[in-house]
Amino acid sequence: MLYTEMINVNALLHGDAARHLDFHAAEHPVALQLGGSDVDMLAQCAKVAQDWGYVEVNLNCGCPSERVQSGSFGACLMNEPELVANSVKAMRDACEIDVTVKHRIGLDKNEDYDFVRDFIGVVSEAGCQTFIVHARNAWLKGLSPRENRDIPPLRYEVVHQLKKDYPRLNIIINGGLTTYAAIDEQLQHVDGVMVGREAYYDPYGLSQIDARVFGDERTPLTRHEVLEQLMLYAQAEIDKGVPLRAMTRHWINLFHGVAGARTWRRNLSDVRLLRDNDVRLLMKDVPNTVSDEWVE
Repeated sequence: MLYTEMINVNALLHGDAARHLDFHAAEHPVALQLGGSDVDMLAQCAKVAQDWGYVEVNLNCGCPSERVQSGSFGACLMNEPELVANSVKAMRDACEIDVTVKHRIGLDKNEDYDFVRDFIGVVSEAGCQTFIVHARNAWLKGLSPRENRDIPPLRYEVVHQLKKDYPRLNIIINGGLTTYAAIDEQLQHVDGVMVGREAYYDPYGLSQIDARVFGDERTPLTRHEVLEQLMLYAQAEIDKGVPLRAMTRHWINLFHGVAGARTWRRNLSDVRLLRDNDVRLLMKDVPNTVSDEWVE
């Protein structure tokens, strides 16, 4: 299941909604992740998400950036569980798709377990059944968003305890999970795993997920087969006016860890080559030998 980046409710209701909400059919199922703290606006966006074809709407209570804090949403919402609960209720009343919450295990250097336990307790009473828990605290001051993804220590045991305390809720763990072995271990304790940055840094690593986690017997596409599909997608987007460079910068990790991929990556970052919007660039200097195994 794919989640969007966090999108501000103001951008959806007062900006170019299509730019933020459009997705390709191949991306389904997709959840829309919202940033905001205005109950009415969140409810409106939940209805928009349903109408646009999303299968879930997720309220972000985990983003620690100061810009987000200035808008009184993101991780700082963990200090206002009643507001989050009211928002969840309003969103659930406005749509029929799932309403979920993504959050941290604490704020700043407060490692009191009761804080996150009580947050979930209050919000779950409003009808939220799924909590995606980043197993780090969010430091609201002193760390950048990037540093907040690495410096606060991972405490998976806190998330495991949440599942024990709330066995009827759907608890999904997030944070620092980069191997199948790590995923297998976490699934012994919680209901699901969210893979974040690793899916971007090594997208092909997820190619084995359907077989290894869900028992899918179909043979995964090779990297070259993925590339052929990306060419079709890229051409369709170029025909709509989207420049090739806007897409290739997200695809340069397709051959992550493959010998000989440096030249191919360089091509996809070369402004002069990208200027022609020619999808054949994707096939230029493609590595011949491919290793399709994710690191154990």
